[in-house]
Amino acid sequence: MDITGRKLFVKALLEEGVDTVFAYPGGMVTDILDELYKTEAIELVLPRHEQGLVHEAEGYAKSTGRVGVCIVTSGPGATNTLTALADAHYDCIPLVCFTGQVPLGLMGNDAFQEIDIVGMTRNITKYSVTVRERKELGRIIKMAFHIARTGKPGPVLIDIPKDIQTQPGPSQYPDSVNIRGYKPNESVHIGQLKKGYKLLKGAKRPLFLLGGGINIARANDRMLELVEKTQVPVVTTIMGKGAIPTDHPLYIGNSGMHGKYAANIAVSRCDVLFSIGTRFNDRITGDLNEFAPNAKIVHVDVDTASISRNVVVDVPIVADANLAIEKLLEWAEPQKCTKWMEEIAGWDQENPLEMRRDRGMTPQMIMEGINQAFDSGILVTDVGQHQMWAAQYIELNKDKQFITSGGLGTMGFGLPAAIGAKIANPNKDVICITGDGGIQMNIQELATSIVQEAPVVVCLLNNYYLGMVRQMQQLWYGKRYEATCLRRRKGCPAQCKGPGEQCPPYTPDFVKLAESYGAKGLRVFREEEILPALEEARRSSVTTFIEFMIATEDIVLPMVKGGNPMSEMILSK
Repeated sequence: MDITGRKLFVKALLEEGVDTVFAYPGGMVTDILDELYKTEAIELVLPRHEQGLVHEAEGYAKSTGRVGVCIVTSGPGATNTLTALADAHYDCIPLVCFTGQVPLGLMGNDAFQEIDIVGMTRNITKYSVTVRERKELGRIIKMAFHIARTGKPGPVLIDIPKDIQTQPGPSQYPDSVNIRGYKPNESVHIGQLKKGYKLLKGAKRPLFLLGGGINIARANDRMLELVEKTQVPVVTTIMGKGAIPTDHPLYIGNSGMHGKYAANIAVSRCDVLFSIGTRFNDRITGDLNEFAPNAKIVHVDVDTASISRNVVVDVPIVADANLAIEKLLEWAEPQKCTKWMEEIAGWDQENPLEMRRDRGMTPQMIMEGINQAFDSGILVTDVGQHQMWAAQYIELNKDKQFITSGGLGTMGFGLPAAIGAKIANPNKDVICITGDGGIQMNIQELATSIVQEAPVVVCLLNNYYLGMVRQMQQLWYGKRYEATCLRRRKGCPAQCKGPGEQCPPYTPDFVKLAESYGAKGLRVFREEEILPALEEARRSSVTTFIEFMIATEDIVLPMVKGGNPMSEMILSK
């Protein structure tokens, strides 16, 4: 018996095990939403903006490993998703985004709210297509979920014209799908892996470099076992943070532009760099000619295109992280790295990761307070200085997860992603670490947190500036703080070298704004207030917004100027 496209749509979601949909209404998706109204098996979350909506689906997907599902209408509803879809694409987050579209007969005629969203998203999704025949709807939806979650995960966009939603057609939803030309690698080349392990085993200064692929594959436990069996030290990218617990004696720290001194020097001095699940982007490598100059490089990645794209490697291995690690565990033997670990420890003592403690409350103190107040939970960051401080000082164990925007570096990601993670994990503490710039890009999602009864702890570090750019202006642009001061008003002097008593008040008052949404608002000025505020927030049944007032002058160190070797770190102001 034939059924309408909208009925098949809901049937497909139920078959795929979807329990939550993030949706914003509009004329071209009203039929789909009306059909969803008839089922209680799928919770519909109504955010306050389409970009926030997709970030919430990202938080849901990253925290669970399941596919996030979004629904938006045509025109501006669809275009508002572009930034967040690009974010999901760069960070390999499995999403399926359904966009409404004008009826087939109106397409190409500049109809109201018609937009070629497929053309716009072709380069920022794994797959993007308009459904043009009702009989193809079930197969295309099945394809979407299969593509989103397999191989290198990522977002898929399916554009559904309004008449396809109402037309009758086949009621069957396929159990499987065979997609010509799409064959994700499901094996590991044993010969290549043996060659890579032979290099590792013969090294005097071996090093694991672990990227986001470990966390995406949920390979953390296996990776920890491999590290302990081989006794090889570990550095991570920011996206790889949490690949093994941060308090493990073999964990050195993050490497890269704001990486730990010992971690960056270890990469520069190692003789074998065994990398799993990283793209070797410029924030990790710096000057490519000086990246790991003494090392043979082994690279394991599920994406063939990522291998030797930026860094030419000696042993390329295309494989899912879990498969590769599982096979490595069969061969793994302890290595004599005592002298190498002593060298690394010496570099750490030479330049420890530490902020001064004699100038009042610092970001490090705030992160240490979060570590103390929350021994489990999901920590989500926005993008900026606070993100780097969190990556440096937040401690992770098997009960803690770290979620951030890495590849695209999207300001506005933190709050909605935290809300999505909380909706997916209602019994876990979710902490959003954000800045006064990033929070304002999607602050409307505080309403979503309140109405969805998804309380998160918002830790806002307020230094009155767009801090990461201000930091560059301080170091390399003669302290010309153009377009970075968030207190600046029209009446301010044309040129300003920094804050002073004459500065106008900050807009908005974040505590009052949070309270206007129904959240609890707190403001912290001193170190001794950090822990009481966090503990009050942890006990709260509603979202609690803590504004930490930090010094404008605090900058993220170490820092490597873009394009420089990672061994050339700025260590002090």
